[in-house]
Amino acid sequence: MTETGAPAPAPTRRRAERGAATGLKRFVFHLLLTVSAMVMIYPLLWMLSASFKPIDEIFADPGLIPSTWEWSNYAEGWNALPHPFEKYIWNSMLIVAGSIVGNLVSCSMAAYAFARLRFPMRGMLFAVMLGTIMLPIHVVIIPQYILFNNLGWVDTFWPLIVPKLLATDAFFVFLMVQFIRGLPRELDEAASIDGCGYWGTYLRIIMPLCMPALATTAIFTFIWTWNDFYSQLIYLRDVDLQTVPLALRLFMDSTGTTNWGALFAMSIVALGPIFGFFLAGQRYLVRGIATTGIK
Repeated sequence: MTETGAPAPAPTRRRAERGAATGLKRFVFHLLLTVSAMVMIYPLLWMLSASFKPIDEIFADPGLIPSTWEWSNYAEGWNALPHPFEKYIWNSMLIVAGSIVGNLVSCSMAAYAFARLRFPMRGMLFAVMLGTIMLPIHVVIIPQYILFNNLGWVDTFWPLIVPKLLATDAFFVFLMVQFIRGLPRELDEAASIDGCGYWGTYLRIIMPLCMPALATTAIFTFIWTWNDFYSQLIYLRDVDLQTVPLALRLFMDSTGTTNWGALFAMSIVALGPIFGFFLAGQRYLVRGIATTGIK
């Protein structure tokens, strides 16, 4: 109705009805997203809650609020293993740092060559490189182990770091190739006119513009290397060299006795660096994925 009491015009009424329907759809959509998010985050919240519960209450009470707060789980878990837990965090940090540097340097150089340079059999080599993505680690772990064992590198960090210096992660090479192909070639031509060679163009033009792709590579490398259990279990035998995933496994002994409270407490501690690194680079991660065609 209008101010004079006459019925509202039909177009105005239809717009109001469409606006109400759109608002209802948005409300239902956000409600479903909220419920789905709570379902997916529940295991993490349960583990956080379990890290503060007594052992006999962890599996007996499915609730998220402990009836008794067992703060000693963190102190006990930190010192329960042969070394303080910081030792295993430091070992993981060393491997992660070497892997990130290796992937950023080697994969960016390989990607620049595939995206910008002309050389024989470039297309075939690029296809072979992409094909290695489909190879499971179980196919290559035995020849790799034999090679590193002959080099005397077993029970050291080198088997976990050196392959990263050789652009063995084809996924990151492909990601950077897609990003570099989206950069105008006029930039390379302008750099060439100014006297830059291939190395100068790579270092001064391409790499500064590839920050989103580099940040995406760094984040994924951090997460995958930090959580890697299989490779570290194969190559690291000495307890002084073991990393966070292997240390968490030490809480479970052969008799089946497990200090669940300390285990969950140290699992929460182990998640801290991942969340921190991810949140620090989240802005670049979204930009890197959105601009490389991987959607």
